[in-house]
Amino acid sequence: MNLKQAIILILKGMAMGTANVIPGVSGGTIALLTGIFERLINAIKSFNLTALKLLFKGKFLELIKHIDLFFLIWVFLGVGVAIISVANLFKYLFENYPVYIWAFFFGLVLASVYFVGKQVKKFSFSAIISLILGTAVAVAISLLNPASENSSMWYLILCGIVAACSMILPGISGSFVLILLGNYQLVMIDAVSDFNFSVLFPVVIGAAIGIMGFSYILSWLFKRFKDQTISALTGFVLGSVMILWPWKNSITQTFGDKTKLVGYEWLLPEINTEFFISVIIIFAGILSVWTLEKFAAKTKNNIEQ
Repeated sequence: MNLKQAIILILKGMAMGTANVIPGVSGGTIALLTGIFERLINAIKSFNLTALKLLFKGKFLELIKHIDLFFLIWVFLGVGVAIISVANLFKYLFENYPVYIWAFFFGLVLASVYFVGKQVKKFSFSAIISLILGTAVAVAISLLNPASENSSMWYLILCGIVAACSMILPGISGSFVLILLGNYQLVMIDAVSDFNFSVLFPVVIGAAIGIMGFSYILSWLFKRFKDQTISALTGFVLGSVMILWPWKNSITQTFGDKTKLVGYEWLLPEINTEFFISVIIIFAGILSVWTLEKFAAKTKNNIEQ
């Protein structure tokens, strides 16, 4: 792997990490769009008994190849850098320009529906059913009411497991799942911004458990039911568009001394300057995905040549 390929993987990882910070946006969607989703799933699930045998026998070069180590290093380096650097920026943007940032991600995810869906080779009856079910699941998740915040170690591990599974599943936002579990503010904003390892460490442990276990399921589905799997993932992406509608009011509830998000009231936009700026930003989000798709396709062709 040369320097150019490593930089490209870091950038793709940063795009995934950025998406995972945003409630409603999935890093898995970005992985699917940039052409690394299946490779990522296969690399994660390669941490198995074969890897342990290679490690204990001292066959390190074979181990590195088996687990696709450098691919994982560069991708997760990008993810980590993005999560740490973007958390504070998004905290500021969501507080000061909520409609504009939601508009950008609305356009981004709306365009993703097309680019993910076009990877289905044939929309058979089973693929169409998978698309409908995927959409229904994502919409149902969007309508669930969040729990209250819980900082106990076992609950944080559970948050890590569930959020990690959703973070690699296109259309299901890991951050929004953390909102539903009640711990988005605690984990993605406060703990990341303050480097609070007493919160982050249990979440990371849970994330490792969840992502490795779930990768086996996704890899198996991709090998045996690829069109149906991508159709379901397209449905997840389509269903998640609802939560990103820019014009909405947050519905909050007070738990003790904390006020938490428990849902949204969706609104029709007023035709004013903010509306026209938001529409431009939506198209900017769509253009970003189109550019990312073209760049990924070009990179793939260059590598194959």
